[in-house]
Amino acid sequence: MEVQKEKPVKIVLSLENCILPEERLRETPSQKDGLSTEDEMDIRLLSCEFIQHAGVLLRLPQVAMATAQVLFQRFFYKRSLVKHSFEHTAMACLFLAAKIEEAPRRLRDAINVFHHIKQFKTGSCCLPE
Repeated sequence: MEVQKEKPVKIVLSLENCILPEERLRETPSQKDGLSTEDEMDIRLLSCEFIQHAGVLLRLPQVAMATAQVLFQRFFYKRSLVKHSFEHTAMACLFLAAKIEEAPRRLRDAINVFHHIKQFKTGSCCLPE
């Protein structure tokens, strides 16, 4: 009895098979509200780093962190960074992604980790005496 090998699947990534239409990628709601393209990209990058860092501290699997980043990006292609807090949205996306990927964490743990990261980045950490 001979075992047949499956042929590898070819995945093609291009703008032709993109989920979002090209028009929505060109001018986002944030840009319509006056945010520059560079500032928007900086906030998006910072937020994904924020999600990654929090996910590592929460000991989440990489797939949960990636899912959170996708949720975050998709949310802000529909809503404006000017009108919604990117920090709260990043936290909500990570919490939701952990549940979606069946690696749930308590909401309190997510809030504490994000608060810790924010304190550390601003240099206002409370050190024990």
